[in-house]
Amino acid sequence: MTVPPPTTRGALDDVPPPERQWPGEPHPASEAGADSGEPEERTQEARAAQRELVAHTPGFIFSEAASFGGSLVGGAQHGVSAGGSARDVFMGGKTEIHHHGTASASAAYVSGEIPRQPLDALAGVFVEGPSFAAALARLRDERVLVLTGAHSTGRYAAALMLLHHLGVSAVHALSAETGPANLGARLTAPGGYVLRDLPLSRNRPLRETHLYAARDRLTRADGYLVVTLENSPFLLGVTPSRWEPPEAAEVLRAHLADLRKDPGDKAGLLALAPVRDFLARGAHRPAEVARFALEVARYDGGEEAAARLADFGHAAVEQQCREWLSDPEATLRDKAFLISLAVFDQAPYVLAAELADKLYVHFQRLQHPEQPPEIPLFGLAAETRLERARAGGEVRDEATEWGSVPQFTAYFKKENTPRLLLGEVWTGHPSARPALVSWLKELARDSRPVVRTRAAAAAALLARADLPSAVALLIDGWAVSKAFGPRVTAANTLTLAQLLDAPVVLRLLTQWCTDTHWARRWTAIRAFGLLTPLRPDLAGPALSALAARARAGGSGRTESNNLIDSTALLLSVGARRGEMLSELVRLLHHDTASVRALALAAFVRACDNAEEGALVEWYADTGMYEVDSARDLATLWRTALGDRGHTRGALDALHTWVRLAERRADVAQALELLLPALVVTADDRRRLSHELVNLRAPDGGPRPPVADRLLGLLIPSTSTPDPSRS
Repeated sequence: MTVPPPTTRGALDDVPPPERQWPGEPHPASEAGADSGEPEERTQEARAAQRELVAHTPGFIFSEAASFGGSLVGGAQHGVSAGGSARDVFMGGKTEIHHHGTASASAAYVSGEIPRQPLDALAGVFVEGPSFAAALARLRDERVLVLTGAHSTGRYAAALMLLHHLGVSAVHALSAETGPANLGARLTAPGGYVLRDLPLSRNRPLRETHLYAARDRLTRADGYLVVTLENSPFLLGVTPSRWEPPEAAEVLRAHLADLRKDPGDKAGLLALAPVRDFLARGAHRPAEVARFALEVARYDGGEEAAARLADFGHAAVEQQCREWLSDPEATLRDKAFLISLAVFDQAPYVLAAELADKLYVHFQRLQHPEQPPEIPLFGLAAETRLERARAGGEVRDEATEWGSVPQFTAYFKKENTPRLLLGEVWTGHPSARPALVSWLKELARDSRPVVRTRAAAAAALLARADLPSAVALLIDGWAVSKAFGPRVTAANTLTLAQLLDAPVVLRLLTQWCTDTHWARRWTAIRAFGLLTPLRPDLAGPALSALAARARAGGSGRTESNNLIDSTALLLSVGARRGEMLSELVRLLHHDTASVRALALAAFVRACDNAEEGALVEWYADTGMYEVDSARDLATLWRTALGDRGHTRGALDALHTWVRLAERRADVAQALELLLPALVVTADDRRRLSHELVNLRAPDGGPRPPVADRLLGLLIPSTSTPDPSRS
């Protein structure tokens, strides 16, 4: 493969990394439409923005996104929120345990042997599902299995039944306090073990070595172990078995067969219209189906029984939302709380209550502009307000940058209530739009990341219901703001709207990438960077749009950094990394210097990252074993090191890889294979040798020993520098 000459420079050369941009820095004069004296509120690296978006987006957004595959994105899990921090927080260490369904299916045992009676009862209604057989075969062969799946999909019940199918003499429940490092020490007796929702974090990952130790102990004890997890970024070298829940219809049949012994009864119940409607909607969690089965089994043909069945239906939720909003007896404050709870579903109750009163003020100003708004200082208790809203609450640990803190979390009992309620407000009560728009704009200026992100999530739902109005009244105003925060909110909104398959969002983003207004361009570029790790199938169109922006030229410093950041995030899409490397190599041969510069700058920025799941980890784990990927990555490294505009950045990124190699043997092995491929000329050898000789530890200490081993690959052993003289 021919590599372009290293002397090419483009508009994106020598752009400093985002951490060198300081709050208060003015927009460059070259950015059309910007006042050069207008300061930025602050800047934020794209990876941090991505983590913030995923950490604080409500779970119902991701559950609504049919095209979204899994909860693991960019080193964080979706569907969690924190309400007490105005700064970025890392959400990795949080574990929530919820108990649903009948006692026989979900009795919780902290440790010790699980009694046979609940296991036998569960076996009577359990449906294996599409992934059960493969998981069982793997457990039988490997003795230890990590079973991952979305929340409330029955993965714990599946773990128990996997052990039950193996015919173990007893099933022992291990405490969640069991750490990965001492996992094997608990596996001393024959039988089965289950560890439910093992808490993992950046500093407490589950490694393959932990499983090897557990497997050795299990083999000696003749035992089996199943560890259940939500999708986690902290599985290092571990390939989990993905749990897919069974079809709702099969779960319902199994429970009805257990509850109603007459086969004729079961057939008649399944033919009921409310039951058919319930099953037709799909996407029901097993625990929800189990509860529905209890209602179906109680059906006696009466109106009250029929109403209970209908209450489970989608139409019942829609009707309830209409009644809430149109009820003349309900106060504006009651309705404001319902809407706020829809935005802050599964978040701390205090957020929903506090911000509901702000919405109430906007409602009062809209309905009674001649009167000053008033908010009662005291009112109904939280439990009463939630009961009226058909919502619940429980104390959960919320992760903050200072550690976990208990928060009373509020949530609608019907999972689809937030979406339906917000859609009904937006499309069924347009007279309320001015107040709702003003309120969401106020939320977007809040100092708390969770509040800003929830404003974007709500706007995304409104965009799916009525995109033109949402763009005109909310999104475009945020997008063209000179301030940083509103533009991020616009990017978050468009990202989530695309996840929800709102119409024409992808076309809008593509057009905005080359819009005449610099702020719309910035918003679209950031949105593509946020979107592709969530939707890997859009990585190709995203790169095409970003390259088109680079080809147009004229980007200022801020926009160029954003363009590089978003392009670099394409290399965080695990399933598409090889493809993206190939596309970046293709861009090296582009006839436009700025496009070539974008490819190199984005590659260097992606390399200069040692976080969990970074490009270096993927290369050590997978990429080095793929011929095409290894060749493309070496081509990009050689080109970046040889290009005067990117040499320094590439060498800094190489320092990052070498320092990580000091801690990880697989990275060291990958570098040992990569480094010789980067040496084509004598200049290449001198450049790399000089960097390794002068490399120091981050604290200024001596050169890492791994640097000496790498030097041995570049310089004959007789002339390898003496570390003591360096």
